[in-house]
Amino acid sequence: MSAGDVALFALADRRLAWLDQRQGLISQNIANADTPGWQERDLQPFAATLAAAGGLGGGELGTTRTNPLHLAAAGDPPAPSKRVKPTERAPDGNSVPLEDEMVKLADTGSDHEFVTNIYKTYLLMFKTAAS
Repeated sequence: MSAGDVALFALADRRLAWLDQRQGLISQNIANADTPGWQERDLQPFAATLAAAGGLGGGELGTTRTNPLHLAAAGDPPAPSKRVKPTERAPDGNSVPLEDEMVKLADTGSDHEFVTNIYKTYLLMFKTAAS
């Protein structure tokens, strides 16, 4: 059995790939913060990306929300965001707020560290169980 056969590792791999792509887009936004007409770019949230890709594949159990007060089930459409971010533009048409990009960059780094720590912890548990 390889690490790719375990759903947690497959999810961690997908999350790390998503974080890698997001970090690339954030770095492009920061690098082009002074470029006239540059539009801020970002990925859709990971949960939406995972849902669009069909989750992790076979073996997953479906959930159903039986009461509207319960948490949303995996197949439910996401609730619309109530926070609307105003799109501010510089006089040259650039829409990259550097402060927001730096926060996203820090969040991406923290998420990457979190996922790799989970990955390492589970690998260590498998090693311990195997020995």
